[in-house]
Amino acid sequence: MPQPMLPLSSWPLAERQRIIGVFTDIDDTLTTHQAITPDALQALADLKAAGLAVIPITGRPVGWCEPHALGDAARGVPRWSVDAMVAENGGVAFVPDSLKQIDLQPGYQLGKQLSKAYYADAASRSVNWLKMQQVAQRVLREVPGAAISRDAAGRETDIAIDYAEHVLLPPDKVAQVVALMQSEGMQATVSSIHINGWYGTHNKLEAARWMVRLLFDCTLDNELDHWVYVGDSTNDQLMFEHFPHSIGVANIHRFDAQLLHWPRYEAPSERGAGFAEVARAILEARDA
Repeated sequence: MPQPMLPLSSWPLAERQRIIGVFTDIDDTLTTHQAITPDALQALADLKAAGLAVIPITGRPVGWCEPHALGDAARGVPRWSVDAMVAENGGVAFVPDSLKQIDLQPGYQLGKQLSKAYYADAASRSVNWLKMQQVAQRVLREVPGAAISRDAAGRETDIAIDYAEHVLLPPDKVAQVVALMQSEGMQATVSSIHINGWYGTHNKLEAARWMVRLLFDCTLDNELDHWVYVGDSTNDQLMFEHFPHSIGVANIHRFDAQLLHWPRYEAPSERGAGFAEVARAILEARDA
């Protein structure tokens, strides 16, 4: 049985008024069927205009995130209104150019306010990359129907197996992939579309701590009551467990049978529309 979630409307006004920043998942939380809708895009802009920090954290590859973090006029992709964008479950991020103390990719000065930074050093990433490719090939050999995600070319710090975006794998095969990755010493998590695996200590929670430390020179755990996390699937559970202000968009019920840790609140609507409702709840409290 799912743990009861409170309706978003029951989130106390005084608690909403203390919120200074929003962490959010991307796929099926901020986006709707892999695209951001106008209401969700406007919600990001409205949060930023009100002075809140906005930081998406996703399992998507850094190559997928780049046009959204930076904008791509030639492709008609608008830049999202965010302070930073974390990809690959915390392995790599786009952060402000002004943060010179971080490990920026050599020569990767974008001149567009954001640059790419990594959680691990270059030597570790090189070793881990080779190991991950070997694991990916083992998955393909041993799990019938498994396929590498189509966004694999944009990945640098993890691998992803498609189970619900372009390929449908049954739950037992998803569990087999997770177990195989873990048997190889990898971290593994299941998003709404992919099974992600990687080497290293990073995850969504560590990524949130990393971003607050880098961007604001603060310790996230000392001010958790001022942040909210919005998500939709099993790979958001660590965040749901840790954040007192955690919210699931309505499509979280796809994972009723798999979730062990639930968000505190539930938005009325699914996907990007649900995220927009969360943004309105925060912004209305600031105006109250």
